[in-house]
Amino acid sequence: MDRASGHGGEGPGEAESEEQDESSSRLRTGTSNALEEFRNEWRRELEKSPKHSNNVKTVIPDPIPNNIEDKAKTFFQMGIEYENKGKLYEAIQFYRRAVQLVPDIELRMFEQSTPHSEVTSEDEGHDDSDGSEIEEEEVAYEPGSDLLAHLLFVSHKVKKIQLCSALHPTNMTHLSALPMEIFLYILRWVVSKDLDLRSLEMCSRVCRGFYICARDQEIWRIACTRIWGVKCGGVGSLYLSWREMFIHRPRLCFEGCYISKTTYIRHGENSFQDQFYKPWHLVEYFRYLRFFPDGRVLSLTTAEEPVSSVGLLKTRTPLPRHPPVFVGYYRLVDKTVSIVLMPGPDKYKNRCNSNNQSPTFHMELEIATYKKRLHGQLVWRGYSIFTRRNGVEINTDFDLPSARYPPFWFSRVKSYLSETNHPLCK
Repeated sequence: MDRASGHGGEGPGEAESEEQDESSSRLRTGTSNALEEFRNEWRRELEKSPKHSNNVKTVIPDPIPNNIEDKAKTFFQMGIEYENKGKLYEAIQFYRRAVQLVPDIELRMFEQSTPHSEVTSEDEGHDDSDGSEIEEEEVAYEPGSDLLAHLLFVSHKVKKIQLCSALHPTNMTHLSALPMEIFLYILRWVVSKDLDLRSLEMCSRVCRGFYICARDQEIWRIACTRIWGVKCGGVGSLYLSWREMFIHRPRLCFEGCYISKTTYIRHGENSFQDQFYKPWHLVEYFRYLRFFPDGRVLSLTTAEEPVSSVGLLKTRTPLPRHPPVFVGYYRLVDKTVSIVLMPGPDKYKNRCNSNNQSPTFHMELEIATYKKRLHGQLVWRGYSIFTRRNGVEINTDFDLPSARYPPFWFSRVKSYLSETNHPLCK
């Protein structure tokens, strides 16, 4: 009974302990399984995330080549990648290293990424087709017809109106990239305020686009207005264009000066040793006239040759010298040029009486054409001097024999229009 009772007392305690052990083991097993599942799921999420892949790529970069240009390209490409990720500081560092190795690495990368073959083939195809069309049109051109109208027709036919084209490939910006309006403004600087239309004609010989721009009616209209002013009129039955008016209408030339050489024989004095010897002297001197588009004129009379004299008339305000350069103004009416001159500053001139003024010279010249030299000659038509002494005006007219007053001939001087400060303006 005692054993039975003792055994019966121990039975429930052992059963409870066994149940506790089983429940704790099941709890540990479930916790470990949940932890293992969490770890596996976390690994899968890390592998799928883009940040993880980016870190992997960053940790294992591509090997940097040994060539300098390839190194620069690699650094530049890494800079692009970092810039796309938003890491601007790192991108700048790689860009800097690439530029230090090859300064024009960006241009080289751009050229490699551009499909040159397709563009070149297309351009060559266009050039060939344009050239064939132009050649066909040029064969159809008839001498004596309007060349400007023909070139405009060719440009319209080709459907590619451009200023010019580059003869050789270049990495720099070519002149053909300029808009037509900018090039026309450059041509106004070529003409300048001194009306250097000769240089404009030389520009028109370069190519078809230059020829079309050099025939711009506005440039020639402004030039004609600067010469004839309010009496310029318009293009009518006499002239078909402003350029034709500028060429054929009597006008003055501004890219040089007019020169007149006077030669005469003067009797000399007899020698005291030989009374029968009668010397004769051959005297020659030059008159120079230079006109400006604003109405100013310079005059110089000297025995010096043109080589040493034309440079004295380069500026509008000559320096004091002896003999002085006369300064005045002119007026053009049809073919007649009326000139009023006064002596310029003379470094050897003494003070004169206030009642006596400097003489004023009045000249009238006529524009003439000799053979093929249009407007290249000025013929004397009148010459007089006005003086004022003691309140009395004296007018002295001169006879104009051809031997003493030969005509002026125009001579171009390159240095007069070698530089300019103002473009052609209205």
